[in-house]
Amino acid sequence: MFKHHPSLLKLSSLALAIGTALGTSPLLQAQGADESIEEVVVTGSRGRPRTVVESPVPVDVFGENDIEAVSYSDTNNILQTLVPSYNVDRAPISDGGTMIRTPTLRSLPTDKTLVLVNSKRRHRAALVSIGGSGTQGPDVATIPSSAIKNVEVLRDGAAAQYGSDAIAGVINFILKDNDDGGSLSIDTGQFYEGDGDQITVQGNIGLPLGQNGFLSLSGEYWEQDYTSRGVQYCQSYFCVDPSLPGYNPDASYAAYVDTPSFQQGIRTASIGGGEGKVVQPWGQPQSDAIRMFFNSGIELSANSELYAYGNYTDSSTDGNFFYRYPENGTIEELRTPDGGIYTPLSIFPGGFTPQFFGDITDYSLATGIRGAWDNGLTYDFSGRYGYNEISYSLKNTVNPSMGPDSPTSFKPGDLINIEGQLQADFTYEFDMNMPSPLLLAFGASWMDESYEVAQGGEASYIDGPYATQDPWGFCNDDGTATAAGLTVIGNGSTLNCADSSDPVYKVVGVGANGFPGYSPQFADVYERNSYAVYADLSADVTDNLFLQAAMRYENYDDFDPELVGKLAGRLAITDTFGMRASVGTGFRAPTPGQQGTVNVSTRLPDGFPVATGLFPAGGPVARALGAVPLKPELSTNYTLGFTAAFGDLDLTLDFYRIDMDDRMNAISTQDVSTDPTSGAAYDNYLALKGAGVAGAETIGGVFYFTNAYDTRNQGADLVATLPVDWGDAGTTRFTGSLNYNKQEYRSEVGSLFNAETQYDFENFDPNWRGVFTANHSIGDLTLIGRLSWYGESSNSNTGGSPLRYQTFNDILFTDLEAQYQINDMFRVSVGGRNIFDEYPGKDTIGDYCCGRVYSSGTVVDWQGGYYFARLTADFN
Repeated sequence: MFKHHPSLLKLSSLALAIGTALGTSPLLQAQGADESIEEVVVTGSRGRPRTVVESPVPVDVFGENDIEAVSYSDTNNILQTLVPSYNVDRAPISDGGTMIRTPTLRSLPTDKTLVLVNSKRRHRAALVSIGGSGTQGPDVATIPSSAIKNVEVLRDGAAAQYGSDAIAGVINFILKDNDDGGSLSIDTGQFYEGDGDQITVQGNIGLPLGQNGFLSLSGEYWEQDYTSRGVQYCQSYFCVDPSLPGYNPDASYAAYVDTPSFQQGIRTASIGGGEGKVVQPWGQPQSDAIRMFFNSGIELSANSELYAYGNYTDSSTDGNFFYRYPENGTIEELRTPDGGIYTPLSIFPGGFTPQFFGDITDYSLATGIRGAWDNGLTYDFSGRYGYNEISYSLKNTVNPSMGPDSPTSFKPGDLINIEGQLQADFTYEFDMNMPSPLLLAFGASWMDESYEVAQGGEASYIDGPYATQDPWGFCNDDGTATAAGLTVIGNGSTLNCADSSDPVYKVVGVGANGFPGYSPQFADVYERNSYAVYADLSADVTDNLFLQAAMRYENYDDFDPELVGKLAGRLAITDTFGMRASVGTGFRAPTPGQQGTVNVSTRLPDGFPVATGLFPAGGPVARALGAVPLKPELSTNYTLGFTAAFGDLDLTLDFYRIDMDDRMNAISTQDVSTDPTSGAAYDNYLALKGAGVAGAETIGGVFYFTNAYDTRNQGADLVATLPVDWGDAGTTRFTGSLNYNKQEYRSEVGSLFNAETQYDFENFDPNWRGVFTANHSIGDLTLIGRLSWYGESSNSNTGGSPLRYQTFNDILFTDLEAQYQINDMFRVSVGGRNIFDEYPGKDTIGDYCCGRVYSSGTVVDWQGGYYFARLTADFN
């Protein structure tokens, strides 16, 4: 059992887009108009590799040339550029989500997509996203693009083949295996706004290991500066600049703002550069990283090979939280032991914006031996270990409850995810008098997982004296002064016990403001292990028909066992046209991290900053609020499509449907109030208090993860490629892809989610996405043009009134790049992303506060145009 231990073009242009189609992976990698190489894939085949066209399920393959044709160096952004249904947002002010970006595939969170490296499972990051689906998946950014030989993206459920998580699909990163040569590149650029400077240095070198081995080493140094795409903080409840239209000189906050010391403090508290200098920045954070990977193998005999690969990543990110203004429950006047008055304004005269830092350490090692015995049975015995740690720190903030004794920097604790796995895989071919042998793939695995919430420094979580009223005993219950109160009054204190607004009665928040540390109450280790067995049968049963069947049994020590299966097939109707289909069941077991994560931070449940707490669904606090322990998510996947060739034009079209049951999500934030007349909000306060939550009086909302609802994601993927030979004018490879995806509820969710949450779940992300690329080569010059299209979407907002809606028009981003091969070694590239500097629509319904004008959670980029230059040296 579970142990607690120490997501412009219109549809009418589709035909034109295909005919001149411009990334996803090509079905055929064209070298010329009359020459092509069929891509061979291993993902999804579980044995004998097959070409992309012959695969019974949709698989995209991206080689080194495809990756190098993308101007990004970050692997997440590369995949988003190449795969339309793969999306990742830039989420500032989202706790650990600022440090580790969590992508989606077909609008399903990252933990519904299995990530493999060299066909072996990649370990998860320690981050559990706060709110939403609470996703916890691998950090794809830890895989430097310089280490990747190719990427295979299986767009179909494959839990029966690979296990838990493979619901939306599988992404398999195949590492470089060169034993000589190498490359070195330097890339630099910045946004049109003059910020977000970025530099990336990448390299790879191949070395021989003895006579029959290789060692491929890859590395990356990456550094980016922050961007700011918001405006200065000016809300109805507090506006920091008297020159702004929203400023109200008659508001109570004017007493603070209209002072020289406060304005000087505002200048100090503002973050950014030039016109982007604001107290509440919205943009990408400041980050740097060193990432390294190695891949190696050595032949032990003609039929056996020893292999190993691994990585090390060290990265740091500097983000921020919401701006803290006076009288917001953090910056308050408090009575000191001598009867005087203290306020954090004495430290931060213009208020403050907590700075949030995350240092990530990620490393892994996988090794094994594979080969074939004389009887024809192939084997692969492997073991892997993966470690990911996020060490948090805060600066430029206080623990309000400590008053004048509070430090301004804190260590709130660490999150650590560790995985170990032993695996054995086998294949054997049986001659059944069919066009191909019957291939049996089978195997077993054992996996151990642990998730640790490590205790923070005491000052980061302690409830200081100002977490309660009148900490020094100055006042009696009847509003008169005690002896201690009379003493300080006699010494000149302005104490007035009869005045309920006197600072002596003020209660302020507990813990490091912005991100309270993990206290001993919530610091814990969550562990589990599991084992699995699987079998996969496949064969060409006729000259035109390929069939595949798979089944997998998994048993977790904290959940009931699961048995899932899959059937897939492809029928070649002609030499150039084939139909394919699949049906399968899947599951995803909640991770130890999702079962154990806890967080208290500032969120915006109604557009207004509120301290909210997330507590483990199976723990005493959430149980007191009505939560029940999490259980696995279940899925049924269907695909139906075709592959076709019309001369040099290759097409695939695949329809899909993913039905999920018991999908995990955070409930809408529930109000918490100390007011006995507030009904359910007061009941929630009593529940927190009864569960021993420190600072329950200062928490304004609470939520937890639950198996909330059933959903359906359905849509289609269209992929087209066309190589064209222009003779002396060179050759052009057109590739294009289009994805339509719609997600909807299949169950009643009104008791868990408010109307805004329900509407945004189904409508916030664009249903349509397309990527169209033209890659033209003539001599030493290569020109690349790419169009990235996002369809319409809409957003809602309540703000305490009936829903209001805003429709965001579709948007088209244009990228251009020129690459010139100077000589055999050096190549120079220059170009721009979003060269027309397009932005999505700004908020018009008041859904965002605090200087934010673009939705920070959208998958549509809102950073503007970017230009870059890159120099590459190839050593071959």
